[in-house]
Amino acid sequence: MATTSAAALPNGIVSYSDYQAKQKATPVKEQMGQQQFLTLFTTQLKNQNPLDPVKNEAFVAQLAQFSQLEATTAMKTSMDTMVSNMQADRMMSGAALIGRKVAVPDGWAVNANGQSMEAMINLPVGADGMQLEVQDDMGRVVRTMGFGPQTAGDALVSWDGTDNAGNPLPDGKYRFAAKATSMGKTGPVSVNTMSVVTGVSNAGTADNTWLLQVAGGKTINLVDVKRVGY
Repeated sequence: MATTSAAALPNGIVSYSDYQAKQKATPVKEQMGQQQFLTLFTTQLKNQNPLDPVKNEAFVAQLAQFSQLEATTAMKTSMDTMVSNMQADRMMSGAALIGRKVAVPDGWAVNANGQSMEAMINLPVGADGMQLEVQDDMGRVVRTMGFGPQTAGDALVSWDGTDNAGNPLPDGKYRFAAKATSMGKTGPVSVNTMSVVTGVSNAGTADNTWLLQVAGGKTINLVDVKRVGY
């Protein structure tokens, strides 16, 4: 059986395979937007034949579509306004924390002017005993403190900035590490240092998350703040 090639077809006639290839290569148009729909709708009303108007059913359906589109647009505007207001509220909430202390996981304790430094140690089931180590910025232990039995919950501990002999240590950054003994087993427990908030911003965050800058150079997400103090 003889076959006919695409080159042998008359001018203006394409093969089915070429037609399919062209359809696949043609990008799919985006859905009609709000402005395009309104333009089409009003143009249709202006140009319809008075002697043969659009049927009632079709007209009512178009009105319903128009109402739905209008409601969706109004809802989007309201949502945008609400999001904007929420961002402003978060900024004000963060700004109100400047100068206050917040609990920062594994944060720095800044020793300055002889002020005491505090930390929260989480003990979900309590402890028979607890030990707190203070480390300098090189990781060296400069103070060790022991504590008796603790009830379940957050245990508040403080350090006065001195070493084991009671001598004042130099100003600078220090870190707390804690161990707890419960049911004969000893292991590390999480420590949240109470650090002073120095600033607030959302720079560099794709989702407009507000971050708190705290003493020592660390940052914490505003929504992650679990405890605030003075």
